[in-house]
Amino acid sequence: MAAHSPHARPALADGQRDAAHARGWRGLTQRPWWPWVSRGFAVAFFLLVAGLLLRQARTVQWPEVLQALRALPPGALAVAGALALLSHCAYGTFDLIGRHCTGHRLGRGTTLGVAMTSYAFTLNLGSLIGGVGVRYRLYARRKVDTGTIGQVVATSVLTNWVGYLLLAAVLPWVWQPPPLAGWTTALWHWQAGGAALGAVALAYIGLCAVRSGRALTLRGHAFPLPRWPVALWQVAVSAANWMLMGAALWTVLQGHVSYPAALATVQLGAVAGLVLRVPAGLGVLEAVGVALLAGGTLGQDEVLAALLAYRALYYLVPLVLASVALGLAELRLRHVTSAHGGHG
Repeated sequence: MAAHSPHARPALADGQRDAAHARGWRGLTQRPWWPWVSRGFAVAFFLLVAGLLLRQARTVQWPEVLQALRALPPGALAVAGALALLSHCAYGTFDLIGRHCTGHRLGRGTTLGVAMTSYAFTLNLGSLIGGVGVRYRLYARRKVDTGTIGQVVATSVLTNWVGYLLLAAVLPWVWQPPPLAGWTTALWHWQAGGAALGAVALAYIGLCAVRSGRALTLRGHAFPLPRWPVALWQVAVSAANWMLMGAALWTVLQGHVSYPAALATVQLGAVAGLVLRVPAGLGVLEAVGVALLAGGTLGQDEVLAALLAYRALYYLVPLVLASVALGLAELRLRHVTSAHGGHG
């Protein structure tokens, strides 16, 4: 008679638990009707927001908005443009963190230029075109391998959101959103939610400190982790980037609202645009901004004018510059390639 291992029963129990888990959530998502349910929720959410946008657009007095746009002082627009440029530079340093973590040999200036160019396309055309398409092409044309590019992109995405989470934890302690469509909630609800988000960022720093540069392995997949000073660098530069975005909007609003309110508009607008998968958050940022900022000292037309000016400075102008930079880079690389081919 074969001897039974004392570990056989626990292993079987673990297998049963895994199977039960698979039959639970995974089994639910594998049902034939699941794609229809998930798509139905997505379509319903999209229609709801689209309806709100249309309803809001009908109430906008566009001549007054254009008049408010013309009334914006050039000095405020210039300062906001400078802050937008600093924000794009701050985002570009995310790829410098990726360069540090992966050790690729591309120069710092070139790395910064690739990141800033791809960021402008990401903002306006979505992450698939900017964060993946443009970034991969620019790095690949400079002989950076695909695996390294993937790590740089992943590091950039992670960096962007760890700072966001930390600021989301601080915001409820310095700002409370106004009632939206007659709906409000207790301040401590916002503070508890923010604390939960901030805990994720702190947990990431703690995990990097514990692992000391060793990769984290989950279900056979290795996830590289930087050392804790690099994690702090990620949080600091990401938070600085989001704060510069809020400062650019606050400057265009000419200080008529509090800075935390402007920062909250940028952060909530970014998440809403991400959920709705609307390129550049077109219309979504404006809807969020009007809902949060209109009233008191600013009317709806003034808020909308400021948001449109912010969009032009932060989204459209960088896209034009990035398109020119991308075109020049392509021409230069083709010239170098043809020259090498000719000598070959």
